Amino acid sequence: MIDTQGVIPGLADRIRACRLCAERFAATSTAHVPRPVVWFRPSARLLIAGQAPGARVHASGRPFTDPSGDRLRQWLGIDENEFYDRDRVAVVPMAFCFPGYSAKKADLPPPAICARTWHGQVMQNLDGVQLKILVGGHAHRWHLGSRETVTATVAAWRDHAPQVFPLPHPSWRNTGWLKKNPWFEADLLPVLRSRVQEVLR
Repeated sequence: MIDTQGVIPGLADRIRACRLCAERFAATSTAHVPRPVVWFRPSARLLIAGQAPGARVHASGRPFTDPSGDRLRQWLGIDENEFYDRDRVAVVPMAFCFPGYSAKKADLPPPAICARTWHGQVMQNLDGVQLKILVGGHAHRWHLGSRETVTATVAAWRDHAPQVFPLPHPSWRNTGWLKKNPWFEADLLPVLRSRVQEVLR
């Protein structure tokens, strides 16, 4: 059953109200409170499975409102209007909240308890998804069961296309990775963009 806004009743609200990691986040250098970023509707045809919101997304409440999002949209060949159309695009990270920073200001990994608690339930309600974009190693492991490196998993993208495309994280910290792996932009991205247009049109 779906409400008048196209939102799965109960599930989205329960995720927004989740405070499982409150103590964990309070103990980080950012000492922040949970703010789950929920961005999906059952009608979605394209799923973006990311890692976890960053600090800017924590502040905005919208997924990928940061330079990583700019690069990801460039990779997909879509603009912000298409990207944020929840009727067609679902963004379901492996953790719905910003995990915070370590004492050394490094991004903390998404808490595994989030995926264990919520991910399966969300996936059961997104049965219209035709294309999965898996961003980063955490999403590769959950959706593909991959234990390979990110590079090896992405290099084997043809094994999963056209229904699934594993990608590296679009962080600007990965600019060096892109330079070392020119096949990603030359071979994978044109196929990905074509498939995205096919699914969204």
